[in-house]
Amino acid sequence: MRVVVTGCTGLIGWHTHARLHAENCAAMFSGDPVPYDIVALDHEAFDDDVSLASALEGADAVLHCAGVNRAPDDELEAANPAIALRLTQFCRRVGVAPHIVYANSIHADVQTPYGRSKRHAGKIFEKAPGLYTNLILPHVFGEGARAFYNNVTATLINQILADEVSLINAEGQVRLLHVGVAAQAAIDAMRNRIAGKISPEPYPISVPDLYKRLRKFHDCYRSNIYPDLSEQFDRDLFNCYRAATYPDSWPRLLPLHTDARGILFEAVKGGGGQVFLSTTKPGVTRGDHFHLSKIERFLVVQGEATIRIRKVLSDKVWEYNVSGALPAPVDMPTLHTHSIENTGKEDLLTLFWTHDLFDASNPDTFADKVLQ
Repeated sequence: MRVVVTGCTGLIGWHTHARLHAENCAAMFSGDPVPYDIVALDHEAFDDDVSLASALEGADAVLHCAGVNRAPDDELEAANPAIALRLTQFCRRVGVAPHIVYANSIHADVQTPYGRSKRHAGKIFEKAPGLYTNLILPHVFGEGARAFYNNVTATLINQILADEVSLINAEGQVRLLHVGVAAQAAIDAMRNRIAGKISPEPYPISVPDLYKRLRKFHDCYRSNIYPDLSEQFDRDLFNCYRAATYPDSWPRLLPLHTDARGILFEAVKGGGGQVFLSTTKPGVTRGDHFHLSKIERFLVVQGEATIRIRKVLSDKVWEYNVSGALPAPVDMPTLHTHSIENTGKEDLLTLFWTHDLFDASNPDTFADKVLQ
C-alpha cells in the first residue's frame, strides 16, 4: 500500500510516520513483505509541484497531518483550505482517488479564524475523489511537542525542567489525547477503510491537576523513583515528560554507598515491571530497536560500553559512554532506536529494566539499526 504522510515533520505527522515505519520494521524482522510504501512530505516538498505530483502517483491513501495553526487571522483562515485545495487538485491531476484521512480539530466547530479554516478544509476534502475520514482531534500531547506553541503539556514540562514558575490558570480545563493514539486512529481508519467522522475519546483534566501530575513525575524521577504507570494516560504523559529530558540529562550517576564490604547502589525503584541481566562479549552490540510505549533502563554494572540513541526517522545519534565503575543509568526514550556496544576488553554485564512484563504477543519492539 502506498501511503503519503503530509506534515511529516510536525508532531502528528512524525508520530504517524514512525508508527507506519514500525510496522515495516516488524515485517522486515519477520522476513515478510513490508506493508507500506511510505512517502513523507514536509512543507517544502508539499509546496513543490514536481515533488507533490510524484508523491501522489499511485497513492492508495493520504494521511493528511499538515496544517497551519499560527498566523495573522486573515492568513490563518485561508491557509488550511488552500492546502486542502492543492492536495485534492493534484490528486485529480495525477489521476488518483486515495483514501484521505484528515487530522482535523475540535475547534472546527468554533467561530474563530482557525476553526473556520479547519472546517472549510474539511468541506473541500468531502468533495475529493475516494474515501474521506474526518479525524476530530482534541488537545494533542506527546513526545516531540513544542513548548510555548499551542501545547500546554509541553510548556508545563519545559518550565518544570527549567525550574521556572508556571502561571497556572486555576479554572483551566483541557481534554488531552496522546499523539500516538491519534496517529494509530488515522492508520486504523486507513487500513480498515473507515469513512466518515472519527472522534477518539480524550482524557479530561484540569490544568492545575495536569501540573501537579507532571510535578510529581519530576520530583520522583529526580530521586530515581518511577511513578505508578499502570494507567495508560500516566504512562503516555510520563513518556512525554521523559522525552524532554534528552539528550542533556543523561547518563545520571547513582549515589554509591561504600563500606568495608564493598559498594551498594539502588539500580531502579518503583514502576513495577521486570529486571533482567545480560552479558555481552567484547565488540558485540545489543539492541538496535525502538519502542512505541515501553519504558526501559540500561545500567552497566561491570565493564565498559557505549549506548547509542537515535530518534526514529532522523540521522542524529547521541552517544553515552558508561562504565560499571561509575554506575549511571540511561533510560531509553520512546520512538528512539537504541543500542549498547561492549567497548571494553572483558565481558560486559548490564542490568535491564522495563516498566511492564514482556508480552510475546505484543512485544512493542521494532528492529531498526541505530547506525544506518
